[in-house]
Amino acid sequence: MKVKEFIDRFKLHVAAGKDALDLQIAGGYCGDLLSDVMANAPTGCIWLTVQTHQNIVNVAVLHEMAAIVLTGGRTPDQETVDRADQEGVPLLMSPQSAYNLAGQAFAAGVVNPAD
Repeated sequence: MKVKEFIDRFKLHVAAGKDALDLQIAGGYCGDLLSDVMANAPTGCIWLTVQTHQNIVNVAVLHEMAAIVLTGGRTPDQETVDRADQEGVPLLMSPQSAYNLAGQAFAAGVVNPAD
């Protein structure tokens, strides 16, 4: 599934990175501790988090992530939006919890069950 299809399917809002919505999603990761995400998130994943500061963009670039989804209705500050646009990282927002969105994404086949 491509990021733009994920956005449409789960009714997400795009805060940044509108030029990179054709990226293919290669998996998923949920986590809020940056060191854990840096150590364990797979390349090309879509990352669900409650973190909103600009360091999340650095982590996404490090792992060549397909997108970051801010869950629970969180909104990024302008510095984070600007950084995501600069790096070409889709920054998405969802009112749903990470738990609910991850479950729906898994059920929709976004994440390979073998992962």
